[in-house]
Amino acid sequence: MPCAPNMEATIFPNKKRKFHQVSCPHAFFPANQFRGKFFGTTSIASSIRKSAAGSFGPELSKKLSQLIKIEKNFERSVELVARERRVVAKQLSLWGEENDDDVSDVTDKLGVLIYEIGELEDQFIDKYDLYRITLKSIRNIEASVQPSRDRKQKITDEIAHLKYKDPQSPKIPILEQELVRAEAESLVAEAQLSNITREKLKASFLYQFDALRELSEKLALIAGYGKALLELLDDSPVTPGETRPAYDGYEASKQIIIDAENALASWTLDNSYVKEPALSLHQTVDDVYEEHQAEDAEAQWAEHENQQ
Repeated sequence: MPCAPNMEATIFPNKKRKFHQVSCPHAFFPANQFRGKFFGTTSIASSIRKSAAGSFGPELSKKLSQLIKIEKNFERSVELVARERRVVAKQLSLWGEENDDDVSDVTDKLGVLIYEIGELEDQFIDKYDLYRITLKSIRNIEASVQPSRDRKQKITDEIAHLKYKDPQSPKIPILEQELVRAEAESLVAEAQLSNITREKLKASFLYQFDALRELSEKLALIAGYGKALLELLDDSPVTPGETRPAYDGYEASKQIIIDAENALASWTLDNSYVKEPALSLHQTVDDVYEEHQAEDAEAQWAEHENQQ
């Protein structure tokens, strides 16, 4: 079965990576597609990582440390999915090349799009990791605050112990002065924790949601171009002995791939297809009800309070 025209120049030519040819001259895939950043991702190893996550370090930062390590496991899983996606793309092309011209050409181009999904998932990991790294800033400040909390608690316990055992101990006034200084230091540390937690929490999830939005919208684009490729297939039934018309969709499929590449390359958050969500946030009873309903709602609430 003859292969479709050579597609090396149309398979996302702006991507600077080495390609090697497989059995069909129009199918190309990166030579290092089977390499991964992580190895040995077995269920046992994953279980060990999850059980050990957050087991060490200051008590205050343990839960966030666990979240950060679990997110790392999530990234490993996405990386595995991306790698398998590229294997799927190659196998689809290899299968399709032995079919009729239209099936061979369309499956080859579908393989290109599916391969690109794997590439996008790899890019998603890099951008998603910004979210995880930013969370580390909160974990670090939590870890730095723990000593000041421990010191204040230790002095408080010592004072309580001395007051119970030896109320006249001369150490009590000294410890009380130390407690004042410790509380002052703790106030500074707690204020930093409060500020950094809110700042970095907001920044980190903005990274995550932007990464999710980019991946989702680009996947939607690829799905649209994939459906356009399917329209090139003549799926009208033929009777035994009847010959299908010759396939003439090579140029069209080539252009669809080029259009897909251009659409993906030109996508930015600023020209995102999904607009900001319409929110229905209500702060007071007047925002929820019409004026004549507000009084009834307030009266019902007052009656409910009286019954409690």
